[in-house]
Amino acid sequence: MKKVKWILLLAIAAIMASCGTTSHVPITGRKQNLIVSDEQVLSLSNQQYQEYMKSAKVSTNATNTAMVKQVGQRLANAVVRYLNANGLGNEVSQYRWEFNLVQNNQVNAFCMPGGKIVVYEGLLPVTQDEASLAIVLGHEIAHAVAKHSAERISNSYKQQYGMQILGGIAQAAGVDSGLQQLGTQVLGVGAQAWSSGFSRSQESEADHIGLIFAAMAGYDPQVALAFWQRMASAGNSSSSIFSDHPSDAKRIKQIQGWLPEALQYYKPTTTTSTTNKKK
Repeated sequence: MKKVKWILLLAIAAIMASCGTTSHVPITGRKQNLIVSDEQVLSLSNQQYQEYMKSAKVSTNATNTAMVKQVGQRLANAVVRYLNANGLGNEVSQYRWEFNLVQNNQVNAFCMPGGKIVVYEGLLPVTQDEASLAIVLGHEIAHAVAKHSAERISNSYKQQYGMQILGGIAQAAGVDSGLQQLGTQVLGVGAQAWSSGFSRSQESEADHIGLIFAAMAGYDPQVALAFWQRMASAGNSSSSIFSDHPSDAKRIKQIQGWLPEALQYYKPTTTTSTTNKKK
């Protein structure tokens, strides 16, 4: 019976590994396996974005809104140039770039798959200038370009299948029901920890790619160090083992390691604006 169980496990592992498509993340070259299509993710993303914007209050600060759109578009242009120059021109059609500043005091921003970017007004006092804003937006755009949402959905599916399959195999092998339930619970906890670690890995990868994108767009990547130091001082760090983001100290150390690479792409420009803090 044990032999049958292991044969089934190996067969299932082979099937799950063969599902979907394998590709490489731009800039980092990391291999990823996706079992959801771009069309599925973009459709869901667009629906969620439209729902969000129906309830969001768009900023009335014309100066800051213009800055967000300007910085975002410069980054988008840099991303499109990179994709076209690196044989990824087919990816360009996925993006319908939009940049919005909304009335929200949280220190946050996000980018939906497909290039729908939202910045909260609460972020701007911490970014303080265009270059630091570009670091944040570069990070958010990197999530979309690296298809992190599709990757997380794919891995979530794999975990669900794994838990269901484990229960079936255990039952077929005659495992005691109490041990079967305990095994499922352990797998659930393990999956949670792995997902959290995977998410932190995605966040670090987005930091890396975003730093490069900011430099490609003509923003000094070195401002990232001061920005994350300001974030740490503002109390926006998160270092829990189940946190979705790396600690600020780790983040800063990683950025220091990536700066020599990013500076190779950096060509200074003369345009720099500061935040208008009036609402």
